[in-house]
Amino acid sequence: MTNKNFLLNLNKPFLLKPCGKDYLWGGTRLNNDFSKGIPMDPLAETWECSTHPNGRCFIASGSFLGQSLADVLKRHPDFLGTGSKTDGELPILIKLIDARKDLSIQVHPDDDFAEKYENGQLGKTELWYVLDAGKDASVICGLRHTVEKEELRRSIQDGSIEKYLQKVKAEKDDVFYIEAGMIHAIGADVLIAEIQENSDLTYRLYDYGRLDQNGESRKLDIDKALEAAVLRKSDEPKQPLRVLKYRQGCARELLCRCKYFEVYRMLLNTERCRNLVEYWTDETSFRVLLCVDGCGSMRMEDGDSICFFKGDCIFFPAGSARTRLHGKAQFLDVRG
Repeated sequence: MTNKNFLLNLNKPFLLKPCGKDYLWGGTRLNNDFSKGIPMDPLAETWECSTHPNGRCFIASGSFLGQSLADVLKRHPDFLGTGSKTDGELPILIKLIDARKDLSIQVHPDDDFAEKYENGQLGKTELWYVLDAGKDASVICGLRHTVEKEELRRSIQDGSIEKYLQKVKAEKDDVFYIEAGMIHAIGADVLIAEIQENSDLTYRLYDYGRLDQNGESRKLDIDKALEAAVLRKSDEPKQPLRVLKYRQGCARELLCRCKYFEVYRMLLNTERCRNLVEYWTDETSFRVLLCVDGCGSMRMEDGDSICFFKGDCIFFPAGSARTRLHGKAQFLDVRG
């Protein structure tokens, strides 16, 4: 095998197999609508692209079949790209979240807070893309007005905290950027894709007095949450200006660009197009395609192919083999 062919073989994209989470607020849509086949009820989250020790995903196709993504990236840190600032550690985490009930009101720390108080871990800034939402569905994004720490603490104790929270209607295709430090929550009947820093740090501020599976009150992290939270009035979330850019068989629009990740929505439709859509990565960064609707196939230069369906997640190593996409599908296209 020549060196060129070896590299083409090694840097092929591959499917990922997610890890599931059965949090009490979850539903059944990730199994029913996305065919996850994970024996959990409820199935609240699937960690679609993750090297985090609390929920690692595995490789479901190609030369690395059956291996964890974390192990493969440790052996091949070049897969992350020349622009990577980590040593074989994936900088992002991608999830699907099915909120049948309200999530707890919570806060994520920023990087500085997490490094100081959480043994050098990363903080957690995240992006929500709403895949579906009920008629009266909403999310909480920050505070309606500035509040003092002790005033907010008292409102948690007497159950009146909701009067301070900024509740926003959630609709399909909405985008919400949740910076570390923002008090937030996903409301009931919202289905989202989440792109975030590679972190599992969540400080639960309030949980409506709910009990866990053992009949005990769920743990709150009020002191840390109040220290990490931004307690000034939040701007009302506005949907970003989104401009679809078309080329034959494909359209793309930018959803978010921040220092942690870059996210596009990509619409593939080659049903009436004989010229398939070319897709690959350069050497600077990996990319991830999360198929949130439709299906199709991906063909590689050497003749190999991958079929993808709604809910599938595909990892493209940096400097990947060139592929051609065919089908009718919608993706979130993520770059770390």
